[in-house]
Amino acid sequence: MKVIIQIPCYNEAAALPVSVSALPREVPGCDEVEYLVVDDGSTDDTAEAARRLGVHHVITHSGNRGLAAAFMTGLTAAIERGADVIVNTDADNQYCAADIADLVEPILQGRADMVIGARPIAATADFSVVKKALQRLGSWVVRVISRTSVEDAPSGFRALSREAAMRLKVFSRYTYTLETIIQAGHSNMRVVSVPVRTNAPMRPSRLVRSIPSYVLKSVVTIVRIFATYRPLFFFWSIALLFGTVGLISGGRFLYFWTIGQGQGHVQSVILAAACMTLSFIALVIGFVADLVAVNRKLLETVDWRIQHLSEQWQPRAQSAAPQRHTSWSEPTNQRETTTTSTTRETRSRDF
Repeated sequence: MKVIIQIPCYNEAAALPVSVSALPREVPGCDEVEYLVVDDGSTDDTAEAARRLGVHHVITHSGNRGLAAAFMTGLTAAIERGADVIVNTDADNQYCAADIADLVEPILQGRADMVIGARPIAATADFSVVKKALQRLGSWVVRVISRTSVEDAPSGFRALSREAAMRLKVFSRYTYTLETIIQAGHSNMRVVSVPVRTNAPMRPSRLVRSIPSYVLKSVVTIVRIFATYRPLFFFWSIALLFGTVGLISGGRFLYFWTIGQGQGHVQSVILAAACMTLSFIALVIGFVADLVAVNRKLLETVDWRIQHLSEQWQPRAQSAAPQRHTSWSEPTNQRETTTTSTTRETRSRDF
């Protein structure tokens, strides 16, 4: 059983020595533990610092692609390097690395496909009251959408089985934390939470630079994912909203029209017509989006099967390589033998 601990980094040359030195060299139930650093186009010497620290695998982006892209690059690289379990942690040493064994344990026991580290939010002194409230609200929304029991959805401290990592596809550039949980829930993966500890902050968070910006980006991410994975419910809810307003507005006009005062309420007819039109458009978009979602699921299944077939093919190709070499050399020897015998026959005829 092989565990690869990945760290997405952007300009983390100063923080890496602390983070890497805290990582465990052994994890109970695992034979190998390796480290992987994804340098997301850093302008400092993050990649060189990782190599000096003895990190087993260092992947470098040519430019800054964002945290979500760095996370996905790490998953792909870990899968290619034979990881059975992949643990993701932050480069700023926010999470207690000693809890990695607790993250991995449910996967090794076959109880989970994804394990999220739940921070003690209420007891975290460096979290403001607003941030704590937003964290609780965001986690509740993710639980409802994903149909999981995740306690700390924004937590980046998590472990994934190889199978779960092969199924995940992140589209957001901002962050992977919310999208992966919702995607896992809708893919019927087993997602559990385990309590983890945190360390004192080494620097201010780069992801949460301002509360309004963080809220806006998180809301956009959640709405986008909701429309992607539950398109019928999402767009039909919009259609129901506009349809209700249209019916109320139209009913208002009919009421005044029946009592002989319809001429002064033409705006109600206009509003009703506009809302009913938007409701119909939302219904049509919902149908189309649902068909697109079905096609996306089929493509995800095809991609997952291709990955499995490629894994099965590689060992066969490697084991068959010497046989192909032998079969290639045999015809050559036969051709050489045939040529030699033909030459001898020609010479004997000449004599």
